[in-house]
Amino acid sequence: MSTPNASFIAKPLETTHRWFVVDATGIPLGRLASRIATVLRGKHRPEFTPHMDAGDFVIVVNAEKVGLTGGKLDTKFYYHHSGIPTGFKQESYRLLMQRKPEFVIEKAVKGMLPKNVLGRQMHTKLKVYAGPTHPHAAQQPAPFPA
Repeated sequence: MSTPNASFIAKPLETTHRWFVVDATGIPLGRLASRIATVLRGKHRPEFTPHMDAGDFVIVVNAEKVGLTGGKLDTKFYYHHSGIPTGFKQESYRLLMQRKPEFVIEKAVKGMLPKNVLGRQMHTKLKVYAGPTHPHAAQQPAPFPA
């Protein structure tokens, strides 16, 4: 028998993972990424438990049409280093959006998830597609929660 002040802890078999689809057309990147990270973690559910993966799957379509406010398309850069001398590379988000539009959303969401094994597991539930179609119709995704 539980006491009235006992904390609720969800059991792994009690959670069901739903599927949501979101259209990224015209939505600012940071606002979209924070909402997606919340759903991937499961913080939108009343049975949220921090040490468990209680989140849902998220399908993002039209990633190529996501918005960046201000002059970020030309002043925000993606940096990486190959590990060898003179291996530093940078690319503006305008070029990155033309080359790999899915990567921009994946990177933004990944930065908002926990930096541990659980966060990496949550990141695998994100499916991003540049165009308006996706191959997950069998999962019957619902519209993204507002």
